[in-house]
Amino acid sequence: MKNPWLRYITLRVGLFIGFLALMLLLGFDPFFSAIIAAVVSLSISLIFFSKQREAVSEAIYRFTKNKTDKDSEAEDAAAK
Repeated sequence: MKNPWLRYITLRVGLFIGFLALMLLLGFDPFFSAIIAAVVSLSISLIFFSKQREAVSEAIYRFTKNKTDKDSEAEDAAAK
């Protein structure tokens, strides 16, 4: 996958769904299963998905940098 957003979100949601399914199969209450799955998937993503988070952060930086550069060019042209 080329899009870092899509890759990171897919990993996070897949991890959550996997843990949720496991907890439900073990017979836990659905509400508590969702909470436990969210906490565990968040913890794992914070520990092991730093490379993917960094790629998403770089994509955000590039997007905002390009946007401000275009705005700056338009403002500079209007000021002349």
